[in-house]
Formats: sequence, C-alpha cells, structure tokens
Amino acid sequence: MKAVFKFFLNLLPRPLLIKLSYWVRPFIALTLKGNRFTDPIDGKSFRKFLPYGYGKQRENALSPSTLSLERHRLLWLYLKEETDFFTTQKKVLHMAPEQCFLPIFRKQQNLEYTTADLYSPIADVKADICDLPFEDNTFDVVFCNHVLEHITDDTKAMKELYRVLKPNGMGIFQIPQDLSREFTFEDDSITDEKERAKIFGQYDHVRVYGRDYFDKLRSIGFKVDEVDYTKKIAPEMMERFCLSKGEILPVCFK
Repeated sequence: MKAVFKFFLNLLPRPLLIKLSYWVRPFIALTLKGNRFTDPIDGKSFRKFLPYGYGKQRENALSPSTLSLERHRLLWLYLKEETDFFTTQKKVLHMAPEQCFLPIFRKQQNLEYTTADLYSPIADVKADICDLPFEDNTFDVVFCNHVLEHITDDTKAMKELYRVLKPNGMGIFQIPQDLSREFTFEDDSITDEKERAKIFGQYDHVRVYGRDYFDKLRSIGFKVDEVDYTKKIAPEMMERFCLSKGEILPVCFK
C-alpha cells in the first residue's frame, strides 16, 4: 500500500503537490504530537518526525509542521543565533524559496523580501538563475539552497548570484555535498533519470559536489566561510532538533 501511495504521488505535478501539502500537513502534525522532537522554526514538538529521501529514506527528517528538513533547521538556528538577519533592515533575494521559511520571512517587518524561481508556483518572480532580472549590487542577503546541483552551467549561476549581491552582502548557498570526495563529479552525457538518480542521488541532479565546492565559489569572487555550526550545538539539542552532524554551511560574502 505504501509503494502504491508513493507511486501515485510521483504522478502528480509539483505545483499540485505543493498546494496539497499546505492542506495535509496540519492533519499529519496533529496525529504526531508529542515531546521527543522539536522543530526550532515554529517551536512545535512531536513524538516523531517523518521519513524523507530518495531511495533509502532518512528517519525523523521531515518536520510535520513546517515541512523543514535537517538543513533548513540548521540554517534557521544559524540565522537566529549568529546573524542580525531578523533584527536589521535587509533587502533579501530567496531563490527557489522553501515552504518552511516563506511565510515567516514574508512577515518580517525588517525584510524587503523577494522570491524567484523558474518553475516554482510560490515564487514572486519567474527568473532563470543564469540570467537574473535584477540590477547589480541589489541585495543584502541572497539564499540559494539546493538549487545549483540542478543547474547545468553552475558557474554562470554563481556569477549571477555574485553580481546581484551588494558589496559586504551575505549569501548562503547550500548544496547536497559528499565531503568524502575531494572533487566534484559531473558528466553531461548522463541524461537517463534512473541513471542520474543512481549516480547523482536524485533524478534531476546533474553533479555530485565534493569539497572543492567552496573553492569554486571563491574563484567567482566570494569570501567563503565553511561553517560547521553543528559543533556549537549541544548533542542533546542535535537529537531534539533532528540535525545532521557535520553538515557545512557555505556562508559567502562579497
């Protein structure tokens, strides 16, 4: 039955899935209420989080309330504890905005918040990341998380992110990264979706980033801090927030 349900979900268009998730998640959250795990984004607690992942699923990965994953919750904690993102006036660009952040960031009085994506139904601006419709030096903060692994010409995309960021501005560009690899692997000849999923981890990914990802950002002009913020979080809170130990935040400055 589970396999049939998963097959049915894969047939639905992504915009419809996004809309359905808004309706379904309150009911799922209600059935999982408890005290073992907490989503730091909204402070709600549950007896368990939902499994998530392509292929082998990760247990307790997806928050029932905000639909945040481990990387979202880590980013949230970093922004709250280590930056002035929520307290000072900022002009923000959020590429491919995540549902767990979108309603909160939109309500922040200190943020002039713009979202952009080529396909997402929840973005403000329809935009190609390789040709952004914004002036140079426009944004104080740019978020572009789990996007670049989908982009064939990621160098051009990185240059666009650099171009629209203000001098001294901050960008956070998370990607799925294999830290055991020294070098990024990509092969444009691999076009079959099943083969891409097997090699790159997901059917619509075009590369696997290695440790050289940070140096590639530096080659564009960014100053890059490789932040392992999990080292600052107590082990019991790592478990309560369902975080991934050792995940690196690429915090970039112009």
